[in-house]
Amino acid sequence: MGRSRTITITVERKTGDVFDAILKMPPKMMPDAQINDSGWWSFTGPHGKSMIKFNENKLLGILDHQYVDEESSWDVPMRVVSNGDVSEVVITLNKPDEITDEQFDLRMEDLAEMFTSMKNIIESES
Repeated sequence: MGRSRTITITVERKTGDVFDAILKMPPKMMPDAQINDSGWWSFTGPHGKSMIKFNENKLLGILDHQYVDEESSWDVPMRVVSNGDVSEVVITLNKPDEITDEQFDLRMEDLAEMFTSMKNIIESES
């Protein structure tokens, strides 16, 4: 059986604003991020050359994405859910076969910090 972790982040912004901000987040978190004509963002991440592509549906709050780096490839379900005047961002991370349990645990620690940074960036924007 595979391992997974689901992370929920409360963001003090309306759902549509959070959704749009996440789609524009790569260059705010990775200064060398560039998007190509097919919608893939490329950048240098903590595990080397990396790429991310969103498969979004704003009406349904879907921000699923593919993430690929030099060590692994991830298919990440992600949702932005309205909760009154705030939004809940729900991300499920399934451990890719090509990384060990120890690497997965380290990635989860790194991602927790990254998601906190993402939340702070979104909440600080007006």
